[in-house]
Amino acid sequence: MKEPATNLDEIRTLLKHLPGPDLEAGTATALRESRLTKPPGALGRLEELSHWLATWQARHPPRMERPRTLVFAGNHGVAARGVSAYPAAVTAEMVKNFLAGGAAINQICRVVDADLRVFEMNLETPTGDIVEEPAMSEEECARAMAYGMMAVEPGIDALALGEMGIGNTTAASALCLALFGGEAALWVGPGTGVTGDALEGKRRVVAAAVARHLPEAQDPFDLLRRLGGLELAAIAGAVLAARLGRVPVVLDGFASTAAAAVLYAADPQALDHAIVAHLSAEPAHRRLVERIGKRPLFDLGMRLGEGTGATLAFAILKAAAACHAGMATFAEAGVSGPS
Repeated sequence: MKEPATNLDEIRTLLKHLPGPDLEAGTATALRESRLTKPPGALGRLEELSHWLATWQARHPPRMERPRTLVFAGNHGVAARGVSAYPAAVTAEMVKNFLAGGAAINQICRVVDADLRVFEMNLETPTGDIVEEPAMSEEECARAMAYGMMAVEPGIDALALGEMGIGNTTAASALCLALFGGEAALWVGPGTGVTGDALEGKRRVVAAAVARHLPEAQDPFDLLRRLGGLELAAIAGAVLAARLGRVPVVLDGFASTAAAAVLYAADPQALDHAIVAHLSAEPAHRRLVERIGKRPLFDLGMRLGEGTGATLAFAILKAAAACHAGMATFAEAGVSGPS
């Protein structure tokens, strides 16, 4: 196995060699879709999703037999500033809960028959306090991205990406503010439930962090290492590896979408193989998905993280693939087609 990346230039080079959609698979999907026993477009976005799956899996028909959920967990030094309603110790405690099968993500994975993998990102050592210093060195960020890349194994039909990390909505908000501009108040929300003075303090923290790092940042990857976190870097790496390995990606809520948005900021086509599962109740998520040109599949008012919304979307993708592959054509069913 190749040694993991130790500097961000290696990551930047990979971004220049991203494969595009498989047009042959897309053509085959469109042809079969036109022959299935239904009016054209009657299945709405399910038809779009079957086409999307086929073009990024590079095969027809698309399959959803081996979906996998990856949850990356990391701790943030900025959490010591009181930006979360929960203490930083909750990150490791929730990882134990994942491994014991007691979290929401465990139940949703069981229901949709998805394989769950949980990765601890050096929980004993939080990232740097982004108000005072970069979250990570270049080597730490590159290695975290490489770790996420190596988690994407061959043979996966689709990948859901989630996170766990007290303080990570603060890091995600700082990333979005630095990448896309605006005011801190537009990107900072309650996260785990902070309100009032605590929310105002969180906004001040984000504004101060961006003011500290944005003038010195070279590009989106440098912003990731300055303002992000180990788990966010791992998610960005997993999105990149999935593109290289032709694995469609389903993003979860605000934090995972913010991590992926780093790639979008570097190359607007870098997320063509990714969809956003749901619209998070975290207010800035709507602004973020609009900024990167995505339309979430559903809005259930969820804001848990853990990859819960992304994994729930597997059920929709399974339905799309099953309808496309399993429905009879007009000729097979002996049903008259459109005149």
